[in-house]
Amino acid sequence: MFYYLVALLIFAVDQATKWLIVKKMELGQSISIIDQVFYITSHRNRGAAFGILQDQRYFFIIITIIVVGAVIYYLQKHAHDTLLKTALALVLGGAVGNFIDRLLHGEVVDFLDVKIGSYDFPIFNVADSALVIGVGLIFIQSFMESKKKETENE
Repeated sequence: MFYYLVALLIFAVDQATKWLIVKKMELGQSISIIDQVFYITSHRNRGAAFGILQDQRYFFIIITIIVVGAVIYYLQKHAHDTLLKTALALVLGGAVGNFIDRLLHGEVVDFLDVKIGSYDFPIFNVADSALVIGVGLIFIQSFMESKKKETENE
């Protein structure tokens, strides 16, 4: 149950921050937090990460339903490790956060804008962050599990 609360917390923070951006900022407006590095920029994305697959709303809705179902199933039946459960909770919260945007508005609200030197990273949101961290933790957990099996087989 704890991990569903983590997912709910991610979802709530994601939706609250997106609501604030929509209500308090004009589309395209940017506020400097750390000059030349980090900005809050009101942006909308009708595609996936990095703006790929624009205007594929129904594709993303279907894929997200499948992913959410798989994450819940795996969390219930197969995830016994704390790291994996945490990772799946992050993925679940992030996936549902962006799913709600696509379902209700046809686009995702993005606002975290990072610029490093001349590179302007694609604008993202709390849900995207949770998804990336969750997937990263899944890779780490998988790597640790494979190393553990290698050690056991020696």
